[in-house]
Amino acid sequence: MDPVIPQRLRISGGSNLSFVTAGHRSDPAVVLIHGFPSSWETFRRVVPELSRDAYVVAPDLPGFGASDVLAEPSFATFGTAIVELLDHLRIGPRFIYLHDFGAPVGLQIAMDAPDQVLGLIIQNANAHRTGFGPQWVTTIDFWSDPSPDNEAEATAHLTLEGTRDQYTAGLPADVADRISAARWEEDWRVMSLPGRLDTQRALIADYGRYVERFDDVADYLDLWQPPALLLWGRHDPFFDLAEVHSWMEDLPRMEAHILDGGHFLLETHADVATGLIRAFVEIERGGGQRHR
Repeated sequence: MDPVIPQRLRISGGSNLSFVTAGHRSDPAVVLIHGFPSSWETFRRVVPELSRDAYVVAPDLPGFGASDVLAEPSFATFGTAIVELLDHLRIGPRFIYLHDFGAPVGLQIAMDAPDQVLGLIIQNANAHRTGFGPQWVTTIDFWSDPSPDNEAEATAHLTLEGTRDQYTAGLPADVADRISAARWEEDWRVMSLPGRLDTQRALIADYGRYVERFDDVADYLDLWQPPALLLWGRHDPFFDLAEVHSWMEDLPRMEAHILDGGHFLLETHADVATGLIRAFVEIERGGGQRHR
């Protein structure tokens, strides 16, 4: 395939959104939405093979990677930015990949245009309170009482060490050794640029508002029953394994795979994940929704 070259789109408000595309426009679209603290590079090992069967769109969320920060960062404004990109690219029906902070963005896009969703690919992404493990205690306290002390506790992971932990915490040593330190070092370099940490602090607060919408998400899943593939790194210390069961209760036809990886599953299991995603896209590409 041709080299993947980042592109830029000036969106409403004047900010630039960075993104990559790969594949043929005649194939079904797969929108890959990354999480904290990364960029489209989360999918760098998936895009080449996946683009054989799909038209891949992988943006850097605003304030991540090479995308500019927004004046008012939130998951809602991020969703609006990604929809503007999809409209620019004339993307119609699409599969949506949900990971970490990408979940509130991708679910907003799905819920605003449910008839355009070919399927969801869910990877270590919360849409239920069951996913909140012990690591979330200080953040939940901050949502209920946004005092300066609680904010300091909830944002204490915004350091180089905290960024590294997103990749390696909870992993068996032999699995962690497969992940290059260059990944979290680059993420931290970007997060240290002007305005980037302010974006992260805003999103930590805004995630509480996303949690308040979990009932709306449940209603969407119940009504539309989108085809879904779940890929889960079982050693993720941030998104509890109990979340898998909650997803499976909401989507009883969902295909689920629990793998011997962590929060950044694609760093260690990209080949397995890509094969499963390609098979899912092939099966569902003509199936559409299972709207009841």
